[in-house]
Amino acid sequence: MRAVFGVVGAVLVLGIFSSVLRTLVIPRPTRSSFTRLVQRSVHWPFQRVADLMHGAEAKDRVLAPVAPLSIVVTLMGWLLCFMAGYGFLEAAVSGLGLRDSLIESGSSLFTLGFATSNRASLNAIDFCAAATGPIVIGLQIGYLPTLYAAYQRRETEVTLLGARAGNPPWGPEILARYAQVELVSSIGELFRNWERWSAEVGESHTTYPVLIHFRSPKATRNWLIALLAVMDAAALRLAFNPSQPQSDVRMALRAGFVCLRDIADTLGIAYDPDPHPDSPLALGYEDFLAGVARMREQGYPAERTPEEAWPHFRGWRVNYEALAQRLARDIDAVPAPWSGVRRTPVAIRTPVTPIDRRPPQVT
Repeated sequence: MRAVFGVVGAVLVLGIFSSVLRTLVIPRPTRSSFTRLVQRSVHWPFQRVADLMHGAEAKDRVLAPVAPLSIVVTLMGWLLCFMAGYGFLEAAVSGLGLRDSLIESGSSLFTLGFATSNRASLNAIDFCAAATGPIVIGLQIGYLPTLYAAYQRRETEVTLLGARAGNPPWGPEILARYAQVELVSSIGELFRNWERWSAEVGESHTTYPVLIHFRSPKATRNWLIALLAVMDAAALRLAFNPSQPQSDVRMALRAGFVCLRDIADTLGIAYDPDPHPDSPLALGYEDFLAGVARMREQGYPAERTPEEAWPHFRGWRVNYEALAQRLARDIDAVPAPWSGVRRTPVAIRTPVTPIDRRPPQVT
């Protein structure tokens, strides 16, 4: 029986150490089965409740605590598993019963060892347990500022996009608003900023996947919908304005779907790495025309007709549509136009273009 306790204890301690290292220490995408199991277990009941809600705001209120709560529960799960693992090890090397061994390991892990039995055979395990508790808690404390700093950097650009595209953002709305205020010629700066944003989010959200489920401060904002809107605006720009500078637009579009693919790799979501430009889209031609009409209302300068631009637009969108819509469904993002269906039926939220109230020019 002691041999069984020893094997179980060693597997628990080494397995949880591996989970801590993969989640908090190793600066690259690594998958921890324990962390994923805990986060899914925390997410499941909240998602069930959110599925019963009718409206984006209600769903957002229910799901907002999930990611922060999963971090706390993960820490608690690590410590409890360490306590059990060290308890089994202590039961294996001493004559203590399992209950007394768990008290001994818990005393060493969480306190200054007030319950120690003072047996030489337990000293090494007690010292390891006593070091484990502060190390794990210290790593978690150091992990939180890094996590929230990445979250704040992500949300800064998402918030700035609200003035340029409304809430929730939509690709045609971005071009419409730039045309409304006669800033289409300077739209390259937007795409340059979002190229860098995509690279940062791709790095941070694969290293710390819990960030994927961190929601914006407002229910009508969402990092994924913002990225989708910028990529759609880039695809529309390339489709309708072939004579305009394309380097910044292409790089932003490329960075965007590379970001989505990196996240999909981390989550184990399959995708076609080289889709054919004529592959079917979930977005229909009628929806495309509705977006083009929004752009035309504000005087967006187009060099191609919608019929001519459509094959070019779909050739770009096919690279990211399926992944963006799958992730939007999984995280229950705000239902913006062109972002696909959600887990339960919910009304599409279309941004409203501000009315141009500038006085007419005097000639």
